[in-house]
Amino acid sequence: QVRLVESGGGLVQPGGSLRLSCAASGFTFSATDMRWYRQAPGKARELLALITSSGGTTSYTDSVKGRFTISRDNAKNTMDLQMNSLRPEETAMYSCSAGVVWGQGTQVTVSS
Repeated sequence: QVRLVESGGGLVQPGGSLRLSCAASGFTFSATDMRWYRQAPGKARELLALITSSGGTTSYTDSVKGRFTISRDNAKNTMDLQMNSLRPEETAMYSCSAGVVWGQGTQVTVSS
């Protein structure tokens, strides 16, 4: 069974940091490019970051460049998103994706 499970969300103050994790199972993780997305209420889903299967290439949407870092551990079938300097407008449900497969998401709330 193909499965993605996100964790690490929560409440953080503006300017704070969180590290999200995505645990994968049921497919060849090491051969799959992975992505992080977020979706705020009433807004479209936004692609945040991508990492290629080997981890050798990453890319980010402009709004998170320099603050977010995507990484993966193919030995553990996990992918992370380190998020620094978080802003209130980044409150959203954060999800990982392996193409057509999605996790259930983890809520991030940035508020004082």
